[in-house]
Amino acid sequence: MKKNDKILLGHGSGGRLSHELIRDLFVKHFSNPTLIKQSDAALLQLGSTHVAMTTDAFVVDPLFFPGGNIGNLAIAGTVNDLSVSGAIPRYLSASFIIEEGLPFEALEQVVITMAEEARKASVEIVTGDTKVVDRGKCDKLFINTTGIGEIRAGAGNIASGDLIKAGDKILVNGFIGDHGMAVMSARNQLHIKAPVESDCACLNGLIDHVFNATGEVHFMRDATRGGVGTVMAEIVASRPWGIQLFEAEIPIRQAVRGICELLGFDPLYVANEGKVVMVVDGAFADKVLQQLKSHPLGQDAAIIGEVVERHPGKTWLQTSIGGNRIVDMPAGEQLPRIC
Repeated sequence: MKKNDKILLGHGSGGRLSHELIRDLFVKHFSNPTLIKQSDAALLQLGSTHVAMTTDAFVVDPLFFPGGNIGNLAIAGTVNDLSVSGAIPRYLSASFIIEEGLPFEALEQVVITMAEEARKASVEIVTGDTKVVDRGKCDKLFINTTGIGEIRAGAGNIASGDLIKAGDKILVNGFIGDHGMAVMSARNQLHIKAPVESDCACLNGLIDHVFNATGEVHFMRDATRGGVGTVMAEIVASRPWGIQLFEAEIPIRQAVRGICELLGFDPLYVANEGKVVMVVDGAFADKVLQQLKSHPLGQDAAIIGEVVERHPGKTWLQTSIGGNRIVDMPAGEQLPRIC
């Protein structure tokens, strides 16, 4: 970026502009050995203890949407960033930036939801901060959360992708695109006969369930902003292997597919808040799939692709009609203020 450039909504998309902003500004000036890894959580050592730390800000519009609100979104987003980094989430902070005039009832409902979600995930909110700003200086409510967790034994390389190899299989724990289309429907008051609800959920229980059965998980990432397509583009970049996805195997609800077709979205790039992409040893893929399916948050899990030696550094999608197209990082913003 040049100094006379301006920040665009696309810089918050999780796609190409976001990555350029992070690389060319934040990593450039804050650079250190931990930050340059750019994983969902920083892996740190405090004495003899190995911990993961992550932070996130939530600015979703509207605050309440089918299947959740900004409160459980804030808890789930932070818990999931720790979980997919190989950590067991323990403690959270929560900071609130509140616009003057926000109804107390709405704020209390968000806080109650956060408390309930934290209890379900077995994490504690142990510190925080509150700021109130003038009307018009903030859009109702913004929440920032930070999370700390313990690294699982032997899971320190999960977030890096260094364990991925040709022959590995790619799995997702269920239908993609639900969160993005639920927020879109609520924001634009779309009256859909088959309403879509957000998949917002804490995934640490599901991930525990898998790790208790097998240690053959090579990589995990929660597919939030930018969706599954962006995750694939991120992990394959500059690697000596490629990724082949199979469109027919990717679980997408018919209602989500219909809204995407109507509005011109690609469900592969639509945000999720309860979906983990796992790359596992090919020989153990069926075992991991069955383990996912035996958990309530993984009943619709599927093997959606594989790591291949051909087209290194690229992700290809085999379409349902038999062709192939490249899955790249989106350049702009599909849907702003999604999380």
